[in-house]
Amino acid sequence: MAERQAPQQTPSEADPPPQGDLGRRIERRRTELGLTVEDLAFRAAMAPSYLEHLEKHSTAAPEAGTLLRLAGALRTSTTELGGGNAGLPPGTGRAAAASRLTELSEQDCHRLLSTHGVGRIAVSTDAAPVVVPVNYGVVDDAVVFRTQRGTVSLQGLGREVAFEVDRVDDALSQGWSVVVRGPAEQVTDPDAVRRLAERAFSEPWAGGERDVWVRITITALTGRRIDTW
Repeated sequence: MAERQAPQQTPSEADPPPQGDLGRRIERRRTELGLTVEDLAFRAAMAPSYLEHLEKHSTAAPEAGTLLRLAGALRTSTTELGGGNAGLPPGTGRAAAASRLTELSEQDCHRLLSTHGVGRIAVSTDAAPVVVPVNYGVVDDAVVFRTQRGTVSLQGLGREVAFEVDRVDDALSQGWSVVVRGPAEQVTDPDAVRRLAERAFSEPWAGGERDVWVRITITALTGRRIDTW
């Protein structure tokens, strides 16, 4: 019997080109603001097809004026879009001339905590309090994350811990933070572990075998926001 050959891919069926850093940053910021490609293209006075090109092609190199218009439409800076602050901690910009600090409602805290991301867990160890970042998810109104045996975060098991997540916008000198407090426990029930694996979207960026699930039951939830007038 003759061997069947795989169908040839047309250009439209081929894998999309690799997305570069600029494209990822444009798309991420656009998504944060809840904008479609068409919305952003209108704000930046450019064709939607060109904006799609910038987001999808790693070799795209827009002119300085185009990048400046994009930064303005995305309410950020050209440095941020270009990745110039990638190796620095957030919050290096100057404080706004007029700002205010407000307490967040519990509803807003839940919304900002969202479904998954990167946060920091604070635990008390025998030596001193320690804070470490983890990729987390929110499942059934609890913060969950995966780790491996012997990590610092597991020293919080059976204790009250704190968990913090935040967002800082250097371009506008704005930001917010949400703090969770509650007991941490290891999830060992096979059905519960399977449920977490199905519903938790974040995977540990650190890689390796991380099969220990930890759940932080939310008993207290507070938050603050810095806005400009």
